[in-house]
Amino acid sequence: MQKGFDYIGVSAVTMCHDGKGKYLISQRGAGCRDEHGTWEPAGSGGVEHTESLEDAVRREVLEECGASAHDIEYMGFREVFREIDGKKSHYVAFDFKARINPMEVRITEPDKCMELRWCTINEIPFPHHSQFPFFLEKYKNTL
Repeated sequence: MQKGFDYIGVSAVTMCHDGKGKYLISQRGAGCRDEHGTWEPAGSGGVEHTESLEDAVRREVLEECGASAHDIEYMGFREVFREIDGKKSHYVAFDFKARINPMEVRITEPDKCMELRWCTINEIPFPHHSQFPFFLEKYKNTL
């Protein structure tokens, strides 16, 4: 059975920041399942069985950009309905922001990440991952 397709998946989406107005975003590489070349928050992914949401944030941030997540703040949740390769998927995404040290950041999954970039909200490049505009709109007053 496949998470998100055969049953509802749970994900933790984290907008990492430096505490000074810059956010870390990631450009999806060829090793990602879809939406290659699009930009998204760095440090996001599925929650594992028996893992708390905050532990998932810590793990995903460390796995994807090599940094430790601090000052983790829950922002809200979204239901995510998508179609991937003709199959409908359904996730519940729990959204967070977390402060990280820019000196720790590095590309740790070069097959899944083409580039990591620090920018302000207004500097986020295009194209966006299909769910990123919804995330940015929902949390525009929180980020």
